[in-house]
Amino acid sequence: MSDIIVTVNGTAKTYPEGVSIESIYRDMGIGGNAPILAMVNGSLKELFKRLYADSEIEFLDINTSPGYKTYERGLIFMMLAALYRLYGQDECNNLRVEHSLGSGIYCEIIGRKSISTEFLETLRKEMNDLVKEDKMIEKKSMNTGNAIKLFEKVGMEDKVKLLSYRLDSKTNVYVLSGYTDYFYGFMPASTGCLTVFDLVPYKEGFLLMLPDPKNPTVPAEPSDRPKLYDTLQEANKWGKSLEVDTVGDLNELIAAGRTEELILVQEALMEQKIADMALQIKKAGTKKFIMIAGPSSSGKTSFSYRLSVQLKALGMKPHPIGLDNYYCDREHCPKNPDGSYNFECLEALDVELFNKQMLQLLNGEKVSMPTFNFKTGKQEFRGNTMQLGADDILVIEGIHGLNDKLSHSLPAESKYKIYISALTELNVDRHNRIPTTDGRLLRRIVRDARTRGTEAKDTIKMWSSVRNGEENYIFPFQEEADYMFNSASIYELAVLKLYAEPLLFSIPKDCPEYVEAKRLLKFFSYFLNIPDDAIPRNSISREFVGGSCFDV
Repeated sequence: MSDIIVTVNGTAKTYPEGVSIESIYRDMGIGGNAPILAMVNGSLKELFKRLYADSEIEFLDINTSPGYKTYERGLIFMMLAALYRLYGQDECNNLRVEHSLGSGIYCEIIGRKSISTEFLETLRKEMNDLVKEDKMIEKKSMNTGNAIKLFEKVGMEDKVKLLSYRLDSKTNVYVLSGYTDYFYGFMPASTGCLTVFDLVPYKEGFLLMLPDPKNPTVPAEPSDRPKLYDTLQEANKWGKSLEVDTVGDLNELIAAGRTEELILVQEALMEQKIADMALQIKKAGTKKFIMIAGPSSSGKTSFSYRLSVQLKALGMKPHPIGLDNYYCDREHCPKNPDGSYNFECLEALDVELFNKQMLQLLNGEKVSMPTFNFKTGKQEFRGNTMQLGADDILVIEGIHGLNDKLSHSLPAESKYKIYISALTELNVDRHNRIPTTDGRLLRRIVRDARTRGTEAKDTIKMWSSVRNGEENYIFPFQEEADYMFNSASIYELAVLKLYAEPLLFSIPKDCPEYVEAKRLLKFFSYFLNIPDDAIPRNSISREFVGGSCFDV
């Protein structure tokens, strides 16, 4: 057996072929937080992997995005293994990992209408026992056909459906304390590192609380988000009513040639929600300002057009207002610590001008409206005037729409606040959720390439900055909305695949964004394609793939 050279933080050391990544970490005595994963020669690797060639290693802890996601996945697996030790396979099969709520993962157990504190205390103790035992998480590669037979035997029909449509001849499964499952993504080496978590009763299920992102040595505090919870639960009910609960269900429906029916029903459900919203606004009789906000790639523009159509059908006269036109002159815009302009903070807008003009419009005055010139960085007045009559209503779209500091002088009864986001109602399977951020990122990759000529690597590169802005300026106000609208379509990821895959494949392997592109490409490998020819021209999905009847 020959030796290999391993380099960590500029320090090179010789090891025998077949050395594990975890043993290298222990041998080198590297300080700081314990690693969850490693970047080896530009590729993510689990710590139990062995090396057979010269390698450069960067260890990744929970403070990195891949490390945090791996920690979350490990906690879910450990929770399932604890359930298995306590109650057996059927209870694991009945567990549904649904969606995130703040820094918690909402879970339900089919057959348990409520989760008792005693149940969670027992489960928490069993998970802590697994931590103390520092059980190894074993990864097994097997023929996909054999993996399907394994999951058939234990009653995991969701896994059977999922794997039945995969082209890969091999499938990796994970084993922990006698429990076997399939997961989309990497795992920690053992349970000993999964020390920070909590289990909290919530609604009909419970929250698996993850480490606090700002202080990962303690579990995050649970946050009650009833409107977001209700919207996500409604999305899940839609999926069940359409008989599409998981990616395997979707693929089965596609294979049966029922995609056009699915698209028509999904779009009809969405149109009904928008029509109900317009009727609420009409019946209120006092609403003059519809304030729309939501994170990037939520489909805000298409939604505002569709809402406007419904308002017109009720005899109202909607007028779009873009908050971007109220940017301060560039010289007055706040800056980030690195000297770049902070266009996302509230102070980047001319809040006083906005309030002054909205009050004038509310009082029936004629107002000269601003247009922001992004080339010169100046507000301009080009003769565009506006005056509101009895049936006129403003549809205002922008990042700060739900923040009352933006519209502080407007009477509360004159405002109708709408939060919109793409809250994916589909899961990979019962134990593998699809983060809503993944759906929005894929939407943005496709739209940016189509409308701006932006390469996928550049969209991925700026995504963390976009997400930071959402965390600071959008999510804190979502529960203040009068209506929360889910713009995600249950079929759309199978449509986006056709457009996004070539863009992701174009990212070079030596590019920092390649790791994320590789993850997303693996994600798409679970889906069969859906062509976009059956999607209506007014669909929110058209804002991203093109062909919309609206100016988006």
